[in-house]
Amino acid sequence: MNTFGKKLTLTTFGESHGKAIGCILDGLPAGLSIDEAFIQSELDRRKPGKSPLETGRKEEDKVEILSGVFEGLSTGTPIAMIIYNTNQKSKDYDNVKDLFRPGHADFTYFHKYGLRDYRGGGRSSARETAARVAGGAIAKLMLQELDISIQSGLCEVDGIKGRVQDFAYAKTSKLYALDPGMEKAQEAAILNAKNSHDSVGGVVLTTATGVPVGLGEPLYYKLDAVLAEAMMGINAAKAVEIGDGIASTHLKGSQNNDEITLSGFKSNHAGGILGGISNGDTVIVKTHFKPTPSIFKSQHTITTQNKEVTCELKGRHDPCVAIRGAVVCEAMMALVLADMVLLNMGKKMEHLKTLYSKSSRKNL
Repeated sequence: MNTFGKKLTLTTFGESHGKAIGCILDGLPAGLSIDEAFIQSELDRRKPGKSPLETGRKEEDKVEILSGVFEGLSTGTPIAMIIYNTNQKSKDYDNVKDLFRPGHADFTYFHKYGLRDYRGGGRSSARETAARVAGGAIAKLMLQELDISIQSGLCEVDGIKGRVQDFAYAKTSKLYALDPGMEKAQEAAILNAKNSHDSVGGVVLTTATGVPVGLGEPLYYKLDAVLAEAMMGINAAKAVEIGDGIASTHLKGSQNNDEITLSGFKSNHAGGILGGISNGDTVIVKTHFKPTPSIFKSQHTITTQNKEVTCELKGRHDPCVAIRGAVVCEAMMALVLADMVLLNMGKKMEHLKTLYSKSSRKNL
């Protein structure tokens, strides 16, 4: 499946070394102000080649809106966006066209479809996430109208955990580090891995504030379940935690319960979600990314003809995919929340009467 969402859907297309990648965002209400400069700024945060901590592939990632916007406003029809690939080096992959790169989707794609685009991983490449960021940027514009804000940053790199969650600082950091005191150690870990022709993993913390009570569709479209699905759908993501996540399994019920007062919850172990429905507190999600599988060390593998060989990679690769993954996590959070907002609109008769009663029809 290449489509995500229920009411607000995002369909992406394209491959890493194809002519272009892009997306179609459908279900967005008409009349939203589409800030193209903001959309581009989100893509600029994700684009490759900004520092030695990222892949050397330099793509401008200039987005072009093809439909669904007129005179700066959404028309309510599908918004199509395209981003042309301009810096492919497909010859770097000639030596792996007949073998399966360890840790990549080569093996599974080949056996599922009987063929694969070996150039940079084709459709399985994280290059596709630029399209998600474009769609997520528009979802963010919608959520901003509702005073819902999303932010993210790296809270852990190569096992080096930050103790501070400074989202303002993360915006200025080359690796979106949340803890200024741990940034140098985390950066050194990434560069050491790169210089050793290896890679490291990391953990992204994503939060949403201003989320109203009531988002989420139990039992089979719960907010936390859909967020987990969205984050796990990002390339290289291997685990997702909501709120305290794994740590909550080490607590007693008396410690894990978020007591309630007239002024709100006394704690937020639940990560802003109870019973699959938002409770009005900050939504908290951690996404764990594995080390980049593209490394420049000799590795054992097999060919498409079932022969054992040694894999020697070339090309340009991120030593830590979690860095740029932070921007993608924000986009996926935005798409989920925007979808949930639209789904929630018809859950109460008072909502329908506000819009469709005879006294309200004159405003339609």
